[in-house]
This record gives sequence, structure tokens and C-alpha cells, in this order.
Amino acid sequence: MSSIHWSIAVTEILAQSKSHFPQQSSGGVAPPRSAKIHLGPGFRIRSNFARPSRDLLEAFAGVEVADLSDQMNRLYAISAEIKPISSAESRLVGPACTVRVFPGDNLMVHKALDIAKPGDVIVVDAHASPLNAVLGDMICTKAKHRGVAGFIVDGYVRDVEDICSRDLPVFARGATPVGPLHRGPGEINYAICCGGVVVQPGDIVVADASGVVVMPAAHAESVLQRLMEYLERSADYRKSLEKGSFSNAWVDDVLAGLGWSEAE
Repeated sequence: MSSIHWSIAVTEILAQSKSHFPQQSSGGVAPPRSAKIHLGPGFRIRSNFARPSRDLLEAFAGVEVADLSDQMNRLYAISAEIKPISSAESRLVGPACTVRVFPGDNLMVHKALDIAKPGDVIVVDAHASPLNAVLGDMICTKAKHRGVAGFIVDGYVRDVEDICSRDLPVFARGATPVGPLHRGPGEINYAICCGGVVVQPGDIVVADASGVVVMPAAHAESVLQRLMEYLERSADYRKSLEKGSFSNAWVDDVLAGLGWSEAE
């Protein structure tokens, strides 16, 4: 290609680029059209939602997450990869304030601090991205002052040592020193997915060293009733276990039902 033809080709390419990246008044290059954030799905904020009663929340305060999971047919425990970060003894009960963020961004996590009520659990759908932390010591410090009960993060966090000093339960997939961006988009208090479980704002989150379960708010009272009945029925058996007095006969009954016999 001759230098003249090369110059013409470059001029055409630059002209096409200007049509896609219009000049700003300051002389800089405007962001591409694909960076535009649209109002609606993907960029929404709901400032309030129905929360369960304090009495109902307190009823779940001493419940073991494993027992609660059993009463929901073992389908409402979030991924075991989301673990206590702040302390292995972390325990958490509260209504979910849901946040969906673009991977690596935490603008809506900051905004959620203005919306969450004392006692809320902020549940963040960060798409399990390991690239950036979506919260750290600064957000946890603010959350502590606002009375937030804790965080469940389907993603990564940072400043772990400082978080541990805040006495604020934080569950996440892991930690990274790489900080987030603050550009958006995102959503607050709409349905999200956290660790494989759909979470609606107002659902009851219960977490301990065993993991995290999310209880649909509409079924909380019936699940609690079923759980209390189960604990009452099994109380004597649990006491016998502590004493070392128990029978495993039920195992042979199950095996026999499957066609096994001791003679074999």
C-alpha cells in the first residue's frame, strides 16, 4: 500500500471512530454507547419492602441452620462455598435487603446502606466473581453504625482483619485485595440469586458455622411450626445420644426394606 493510500485509509478509520465515540465539549472522548446505563431492569432501587415481625425473627434466633434446612426439604441452603469470613462463630438472623451488582462494582452496595433498616441482612449477588471485592472495612464500618445485622455476599470481600475487628457477621466466597469500581448499574430490593438460591427482599436469612439458609417469607411461620414439632419429637432421642444410649436398629430396617438381609 502506498503512503497516500495508507493515509486515506487511516483518515477513514478515524472518521468512523468519531461516529462511534463522539467528541465531548471539553475535547475528550465520550464513552461508547454500550456504556450507557438504562433505567428499568438492571438499574432499579426499591426503598422499602415488607419485613417479618420481630417476634418471628427472634423465634429463629436459636435455631440450627442444619435443622432448618431439613424442614425446607434441603433445597434452600445456599452454596457451601459461601462461608463465614469475619469469624467461624458468626451467627446471623434477619430479613434480606437484596442487592444485585455488576461484577466488580459496588455502587449499589454503598446505596443499600441508606436503605437497609437496623437488623436487616444485606444479601449481595455479585455473580460469584473473584476479580474484585465488593465490600471491605469501610462499608462494614458504615453498616455497623447503621445497625445492619451482617452481609451475605455471593462474591469476594477484602480487609478481612479489619472486618473481623468490627464484630459484624460477613459471609462470602473468599477474599481478594483488589478493590471494586463505583459506576453501576445494579438493583436494590428486587429478586436476586445468591449461591444458587433465589432471594426476595424480606425473606428470612439464617446463618451459622454450618452455612446459610434463606427462608421464603410467605412460608416462615409454617416452617417454624414444623421445626418446633420436630425438635419436640426428637428431644428424648437427642438426650439419649448424649448419654451414649441409643439404637441403630432403624438402619437395618431401611436396609431390609431395600432387600438386604443379615444372612447374606
